[in-house]
Amino acid sequence: MTKGKTPVRYAYAITSALLVGGASAALVLQNPADAQTAQNEPGAIQAAAPRGGAPMSFADMVAKLQPAVVNISTTQRVQVSSNPFAGTPFGDLFGGQQGQQGGRPVTRQAESLGSGFIISADGYVVTNNHVISAGQRGAVVESIKVILSDRREYTAKLIGRDVASDLAVLKIEGANLPFVRLGDSDRSRVGDWVVAIGNPFGLGGSVTAGIISALHRVTGQGGAFDRFIQTDASINRGNSGGPLFDLNGNVIGINSQILSPTGGNVGIGLAIPSTEAKPIIDTLMKGTAVQRGYLGVGIQPLTDDLARSFGVPKGRGELISRVEPGEAAGKAGIKQGDIIVRIDGRDVTPDQTLSYLAANLRPGQRVPVELIRDGKPLTVQLTMGTRPPEDQIAGFDPDAEEGAPGGQEQGAPAASVGISVAALTPQIARTIGVDPATKGVVVIGVDPSSDAAAKQIARGFVIASVDRVPVTTPAEFNAAVANAKRSRAEQVVLYVLRRGGVGGYVAVDLAQ
Repeated sequence: MTKGKTPVRYAYAITSALLVGGASAALVLQNPADAQTAQNEPGAIQAAAPRGGAPMSFADMVAKLQPAVVNISTTQRVQVSSNPFAGTPFGDLFGGQQGQQGGRPVTRQAESLGSGFIISADGYVVTNNHVISAGQRGAVVESIKVILSDRREYTAKLIGRDVASDLAVLKIEGANLPFVRLGDSDRSRVGDWVVAIGNPFGLGGSVTAGIISALHRVTGQGGAFDRFIQTDASINRGNSGGPLFDLNGNVIGINSQILSPTGGNVGIGLAIPSTEAKPIIDTLMKGTAVQRGYLGVGIQPLTDDLARSFGVPKGRGELISRVEPGEAAGKAGIKQGDIIVRIDGRDVTPDQTLSYLAANLRPGQRVPVELIRDGKPLTVQLTMGTRPPEDQIAGFDPDAEEGAPGGQEQGAPAASVGISVAALTPQIARTIGVDPATKGVVVIGVDPSSDAAAKQIARGFVIASVDRVPVTTPAEFNAAVANAKRSRAEQVVLYVLRRGGVGGYVAVDLAQ
């Protein structure tokens, strides 16, 4: 998770504490004839649900829905050092040698808590993937337990999980279980009343109410599922995986995250929309993996200055910062520096990102891609690839500052852009973590008062082009900047590679 975005699982800790949970209201025994009826059947729930407007009470509706909401806990095994000074210079003073009595790792049990809900009478349960995942590196999940509101306990089997969407499906062996159905979140509106039921901080059967604060909320995490329902219904750690209901008893979301500077509820809870979750849940219930479309490109949003430099309207399209060899985009002829504005007939916007649109297309699907290249519109036909596992495409942190050697051939600083560069040799390239075959110049100094410094260009970065013209020597770099200055340009567009080879375009103001 990025800073400020918190999965709302219960705090993970090494513990032998007694699990305290359960609902405050007991499950009313049902007539066997009614056992196969969903708790939120229209006929059953409409009589109990409050009418439109501010309700007097949610009590009747909650009593009907709460039996289908469950507490989920995991038992985990984790190795911890018995040396209190492990990892410090004093480690050896406390029996720190591996295998000795004082330094040998100790295996302990740990627990995590979250929420979920039953979606079928025979015991399929939906929750978040992070609820049933190991809480720290090296931990192993040994068992998953599901507790109903009437305190019945079941050992659950993991049927399927999907890291990208943070969804998981479990199965408990039961019959005639209370369950709820997924609703249509596309019919929800900002301002609608919603009710969240879950187990915040391990407090079983807690109910909170609020309204939908926003739909299609984009948090900036990227990917196929960075679109959430935002609500001010109180959601805290342990609510993860629990349902978000509308006033007709429909599950319109799966509570997943909170945005908070403190880690606690501040009125910004995020739920996965049910219409986006349902096809994934259906796939996981079959025991098959979720497959998503893949372009094989690096993407960066068009900032105002980049949009001006490339001559495209603000808020339209995204910039291709790199193209992976042999992947779908490269095979279709898409190039670095292209701006993709539509894919499969859908506009690329800040609220409907290229990453989101591409990942929700089927692998093998042939789609038109509309782009702008050198200021001219172009349409290419592209066959979608298959998205690799998330751990294979995780990017390097582009904001990390890295050092770079100097002392090589260099030109005088380009004063109008505030950057000094040197020739990029294979040895320097290896030192700063880029491919030795990379062509360009290496930044050896940046004027701290320049726009380049404000744009976080730093010593050790590689500049491969100026205004999309490749530069391979300090003289070529300085000449390109000087030419832009003579043409009375206000900015130059640099293609910058950071340590690890992560690249992107940066528009830098020229000093006048």
